[in-house]
Amino acid sequence: MQLKGIAAVVTGGASGLGASTARMLADHGAKVALFDVNEQAASELAQQIGGLFCRVSVSDDVSVADGLARAEQQHGVARVLVNCAGVASPGKTIGKGNVPHPLDSYRRVIEVNLIGTFNVISKFAARLAAWHTEEEERGVIVNTASVAAYDGQIGQAAYASSKAGVVGLTLPVARDLAEHRIRVVTIAPGIFLTPMLMGLSEKVRGSLAKQVPHPSRLGRPEEYARLVESIIANPMLNGEVIRLDGAIRMAPR
Repeated sequence: MQLKGIAAVVTGGASGLGASTARMLADHGAKVALFDVNEQAASELAQQIGGLFCRVSVSDDVSVADGLARAEQQHGVARVLVNCAGVASPGKTIGKGNVPHPLDSYRRVIEVNLIGTFNVISKFAARLAAWHTEEEERGVIVNTASVAAYDGQIGQAAYASSKAGVVGLTLPVARDLAEHRIRVVTIAPGIFLTPMLMGLSEKVRGSLAKQVPHPSRLGRPEEYARLVESIIANPMLNGEVIRLDGAIRMAPR
């Protein structure tokens, strides 16, 4: 699929992996809609890349439907979706004083990372499936999981299970959408330099970087975007989860 002139949607597009992906898509001539709740950052980026900002909460039915309708009105039917929206809320299953993990905190991570991903997928795919084309494929969906789906660390029960859910939906959704000629691929990044990590001290970031066998550093958001570009370009990539992690296998802590 050639990106020039194609309409694309990036969730979590205001920063980190989503922002780099949005820039990459725009650089290749795509018409990009940014879905995010961070109005200031997303609006600024949309202006920079000639895209469209839609304030969308991915776990909310009406919000997603409205965002897709607005993006389609502005850019036409979107053929590329990249799901980068996500949150992390660390906490042990049993905290200090033997207090159980707050259920609301766990539920929010699942709602954004897993339910939000599926919510946007299903609504995006329903619109795209109704669009007629004689091309080999209608479109491509790229989701974001994490190596935590496989190597969840202490305090990552909510995050790891949400990302494991994204891994688990990849193949069945790819099979569901095959008849509509829509591919589904998931990227499982390792330790990347995103806003989630920028809150850590330089010392801690350096320690994390040393855990990566090669290259022994934090991943760069543009490297994630480069893989998104490759997935879109290669029609045989479908139903797969790709670890992008420098061969790291996370230790318990």
